[in-house]
Amino acid sequence: MPPRLHWTHALSACCLAALVGCASSPNPSPAGSAGKPRPSPASSDRDGPEAVIPPGLDQVPDATPKLEPIRKGGPNKPYEVFGQRYEPMTEDLPLIERGLASWYGKKFHGKPTSSGEIYNMYAMTGAHATIPIPGYARVRNPANGREVLVRINDRGPFHRGRIIDLSYTAALKLGILKGVTPVEVERITFEDIRTGAWQRKDNKPAPGSPPLPDSNPPVYAAAGAAGAAELENTQQLALAEAARPAAEPPLPAAPRAASRGFWVQLGAYSRMDGAEAMRRQLLAELDWLAPLLAVFKDSGLHRLQAGPYASREDARQAAEKVRGALAMNAVVVERR
Repeated sequence: MPPRLHWTHALSACCLAALVGCASSPNPSPAGSAGKPRPSPASSDRDGPEAVIPPGLDQVPDATPKLEPIRKGGPNKPYEVFGQRYEPMTEDLPLIERGLASWYGKKFHGKPTSSGEIYNMYAMTGAHATIPIPGYARVRNPANGREVLVRINDRGPFHRGRIIDLSYTAALKLGILKGVTPVEVERITFEDIRTGAWQRKDNKPAPGSPPLPDSNPPVYAAAGAAGAAELENTQQLALAEAARPAAEPPLPAAPRAASRGFWVQLGAYSRMDGAEAMRRQLLAELDWLAPLLAVFKDSGLHRLQAGPYASREDARQAAEKVRGALAMNAVVVERR
């Protein structure tokens, strides 16, 4: 189980955060000797499961993705650990990775995560080095076809080859409690949430589906320097791509069918460029609205809407907030 990064103890975005780790791996030294390992903690400080495990953890529901704006500060600032610089994503971009997953337990249970939320080893959460916080990801174990949805609220892991740390319950549901295991991680995008594409009726692979190319133990886990160098290059490319600013926020492709719920309609246009112009204005003046915006072609019109909201009251309050900020007409509509 890897060391964790807690932003509540960070000196700055580019300084080494205070880290703790389990006995199976070295911890970083205090600030001033960043990246230099020190002896592992005593056996009483080891991480792992609690002595008594609550029953029914396999029935804990997955995390339910919801639209939450990406903050460009806080846990999404660039940071450095063990001499490696990380650039968290600040745009709504897709991400699919294959690598190793581990989990963390009682040693961090009840302590703040990078997001400031309290870590609950029995909830469905995970830690990732660059996925925006807060965020959501689908994690799949190709060895048994199981997959889970977790809320990303922490940073880590910082072991080469490992791409995600999971809560105890998420690891239990994936069947990876016995050790570090190859997985596939897919970020849930705003478009996935808006259209409901994140929902799958069955988390089992389709009959005859081929396994992931690296469903066996990946070469970089045991191939020595060559494999490690290849992995490092791959990580650097991914970090560079995530850090590359977009010239303009891309317009999401109109989904085939909008998600059910309550939406705030901000305009209806005969031409797509009219909807696009208003979308850009809203992005410039109301950044909190960005992850909620979508354009739907309906009855010959391009409708710019924000949502979906769980209740009519939530949508009404959002419409009032828009009207107060821009003095524009914003009406609540329901999609069934």
